[in-house]
Amino acid sequence: MKRSAVNVVARSLRAGTPLGTVHLMIFVPSRDRLGAPIAAAKWTRATLRVLGTLFRGATAYPKGIGVWRNDEAGGKLIFDETTIVFSYVVPGALTPASLLELRSFLARLGRETNQGEVGLVVDGCYIGITEFRR
Repeated sequence: MKRSAVNVVARSLRAGTPLGTVHLMIFVPSRDRLGAPIAAAKWTRATLRVLGTLFRGATAYPKGIGVWRNDEAGGKLIFDETTIVFSYVVPGALTPASLLELRSFLARLGRETNQGEVGLVVDGCYIGITEFRR
């Protein structure tokens, strides 16, 4: 989140005044870091379930075509059919507990689907998660 947006959210939360929503997006891949197919439908549903539970709802866009460069494999390009799952989140729902649960889910997604990076966008700012340890 941009520094100015963080300040606005922080002031609003301290004052207890309502604020617009935060747009959160997660990229669900269809292939692992080596190009092998994964159970993308299962992970899309799992992502919807997590965002619905934590933030009251989520929607998945139809598959798009994406590419990721695997630098550990000599720059091999991995093409996949990425699904974007998004949620409009009330800032008050972004608690330390919900963020920890979201981070835990993203680590599990990355680890169990053998990703090099899991992509999360918060209000237009991309966050690439590459550390998937338990």
